Amino acid sequence: MNLNLIQSKLNEINTPKGGSQKANEKALSFWKPTIGKALVRFVPSNQNPENPFMELYFHYGIGKRTIISPTNFGEKDPILEFSKELRKTKEPENWKLAKKLEPKMRVFAPVIIRGEEEKGVRLWEFGKEIYQALLSLAADEDVGDFTDIMEGRDMKVETVGPETTGTAYNKSTVLPAMKTTQLSTNNTEVEKWLATQPDPTSFSKKYTFDEIKQFLVEFLNPEEEAPKTESAGDEFLALPKTQSVPKTESTPKGPFTPTSAPIANKAFALKPKENIAADEFDDLFKD
Repeated sequence: MNLNLIQSKLNEINTPKGGSQKANEKALSFWKPTIGKALVRFVPSNQNPENPFMELYFHYGIGKRTIISPTNFGEKDPILEFSKELRKTKEPENWKLAKKLEPKMRVFAPVIIRGEEEKGVRLWEFGKEIYQALLSLAADEDVGDFTDIMEGRDMKVETVGPETTGTAYNKSTVLPAMKTTQLSTNNTEVEKWLATQPDPTSFSKKYTFDEIKQFLVEFLNPEEEAPKTESAGDEFLALPKTQSVPKTESTPKGPFTPTSAPIANKAFALKPKENIAADEFDDLFKD
């Protein structure tokens, strides 16, 4: 029996069919808890050996796409800048919209799933609740560095479904194994896992400043219907639809700044989409 051929055929069967190459690659590079129990081992990150957790910020519900915030790359984010301007008005409605527009944090960590070691290092994406639990465990002197390749700990992940949570989403909890163990007794395997890890930022399209600004304008001035919202994962609730911004026959002249009136007030009305390059809006994003 040709074991290499067998392994190749197994990989072919397990590879998702259809969709783009990037989507298939993402499906193979991420692990998502399913209802039940799993034994998970966090692996030291090859991007930052001192911290296995990578915090990334995303915009959800701005049209039909998920937008990775440019702040992750040390660049200006027009949606975040606009959100800050809204908060300066001190109007409740503007503050509500500002909160919706602010990017949401997701955390990514490289993991090995016990029993599925042949799949290599994958990324586990989770939110604030699991993140806090893991940080607390690392800070606990009785647990400590659970990513240590010689004396770390596997994590017992238990996931329950909507019938238990009372919501539309699953919920996972993490507990450390009682005994410390090696990442693997196979040194070659360990070296491969430490060297070969997916990059969380590579799975999100990086839009330009102007592209994101265009998405924001379209979101604030829907021509037909409010855009559908997009889920950020099990731990995120869908964002409510934005309040439509009435259009006016004319737009106030001069540098644009949100007024003290709520965002849906005519004082803030933006020009139709074909006129989005108007000075009133562009001035907001100048240095």
